[in-house]
Order: sequence, then structure tokens, then C-alpha cells
Amino acid sequence: MPKPLRILFAGTPEFAAQHLKALIDSDCNIVAVYTQPDRPAGRGKQLTPSPVKVIAQEADIPVEQPANFKNPADIERLAHYQADVMIVVAYGLLLPKAVLDTPKHGCINVHASLLPRWRGAAPIHRAIEAGDSETGVTIMQMDEGLDTGAMLNISKVSIEPRETTASLHDKLIELGCPALLQTLKTLAEGEVTATPQPLKGITYAHKIQKSEAMMDWHQPAAVLERRVRAFTPFPIAFTEMGDTRIKIWESELMPMPLEATRLTLPGTVLQVSKAGILVACKEGALNITKVQLPGKKAMSVEAFLNANATLIQPQYLFASAGL
Repeated sequence: MPKPLRILFAGTPEFAAQHLKALIDSDCNIVAVYTQPDRPAGRGKQLTPSPVKVIAQEADIPVEQPANFKNPADIERLAHYQADVMIVVAYGLLLPKAVLDTPKHGCINVHASLLPRWRGAAPIHRAIEAGDSETGVTIMQMDEGLDTGAMLNISKVSIEPRETTASLHDKLIELGCPALLQTLKTLAEGEVTATPQPLKGITYAHKIQKSEAMMDWHQPAAVLERRVRAFTPFPIAFTEMGDTRIKIWESELMPMPLEATRLTLPGTVLQVSKAGILVACKEGALNITKVQLPGKKAMSVEAFLNANATLIQPQYLFASAGL
């Protein structure tokens, strides 16, 4: 029977918190948890702990929150835990070599893509936005590069036609937790195998910027429909009509109506009904089916029209990004 590994865990958002919970539920020996410092959140801007910190405190696990690892005292503190391995899941900090080399078996990372595709900060969003048919979770041995380490475990899952970042996020948690536990088992038994990442197929999932969420109606409808799903639940795609910002939570592809012509400007409202708000795009049309006005809850277009019957009419023109 191999000796239980002394584990450090580093992560911040809900995706990481669920992996931490899986480790706790499996009676892994977690000696400390690292997470980002508490941040202001909500209307009152109260300092709020990360989801990982909440889970750790509920389990009475020591929590460390260094701003970074530039202070030698932070490296000394990490070494104090005499960890066999550090598990990193969406921590939000680039770890220097001194950290990577401190645990006996180094640091392993749970990454939400099929590496080397979608290295970087937003792999779930970018996979949906690009129209990928599958993604997964790669567990890798960390090195000094950005998600460049050798792969220890690969698990795959299909991306469904109506998949959002919210739904895919949850599917990847269900995929990643058992994969992580299996990887730790093989590591403890000395049977883990590291496979270098392929040199072909490298793409980067750059951090999502809020400015990307504004709809560019001069794009094909298929591109915009994917973007709506990719940006749900954050940052939420939106369009503007005058001073009114309309967030778009759900949409569907539709053929361009016969009455529309080649001269129809992208962003033109073609039809308004309980079935949706149909908008002309560069190619095809997008039917918006769930919206949100400032200060209001998201609602179906049918409910929206019941309260705002004349706000949007055919031939209105939505603003477009880049113009």
C-alpha cells in the first residue's frame, strides 16, 4: 500500500473548488490550499473569499493567499508543508520555477482542453466560440511555459450543438475530477507516464475581454450564435439600440426571410414575434430568443414583449461592434 501523498492544492474559481471537493471527499491528504486573495464583489464591493477558500475553510484546511511568489518568504512557507505534489486548477497565477520545483513530484495542472489546443486562460469559451466538436480535460506536469507541460491524463467529451460555457463547464468538472483522482493514484504507485505535447495544433485561448461581447452583425449568423453560447454565463453577448443595452442569453440560427434583400443592413430587425427577434447578419439571420434589459432579469422574448411591446420594431437597426 503506497504512502498517501502530501498534497498542496492551488486554485480559485468554482471549477477549481469542485476538484478540491472531490479530493476532500476521497480522503486525500491535503496539507494546505493556495488561492487568490479575497476580492471586492457585489454591489457593496465587500471583500469576498474565492470558492476554493470557502471549501477549504469548511474542511478546516489551512489556506494561503500570497499576492504572488516574488517574496522569498512565500517560497519558504510553501516548502514548510513538505508536499509530495501541488495540484493546480485555474489558480490565476503563473508559478515561478522555485514553486514548480519545491514539491517532491513537482506541480500538476488540470486544464480544461485537449492540449495543445486552447492553451491559456479561457479554453472553455474559446472551444465553443470556434465551433469545436469536442474538448476535454488534460492533466499535465507543469513546466515554466504556458500550459506546455507533458501530459499525464487525457479525457474527452463532445460539445453538443446547443452547448454553452455554463453547461460545458459542468461537464468538464464531471470529467476532470475522476481523471485527477486516477492520476494521483498512478503517481502514488509510481506508474504515471508523461507524454510530450504534440508540436502541431497549438492554439491559445486568450482571456475573455468584456469588449468582445458586443455583437458584430457584420459577421455570419453562425459565428454570432456560437459567440452567444460561448459568452454564457459570462460576459454575456449584447447589442445596443440607442442608449439601451440588450443582453442576449439565447439565440438560434435562421435563414434570411425572403423579403430581406442584399441591401438589408446587418443589424436590421427583420421580424419581432413571441418566437424571437430576428436580426439580419452578414450571412443568414439570428433569432434572439432570450434577452435582458438593464436592471432586469433575463427573460424569454415572449415575456419581454408582454412588458415592452413597442420597444423593438421591424426595421430598427441594432448597433454593431467596430462601427
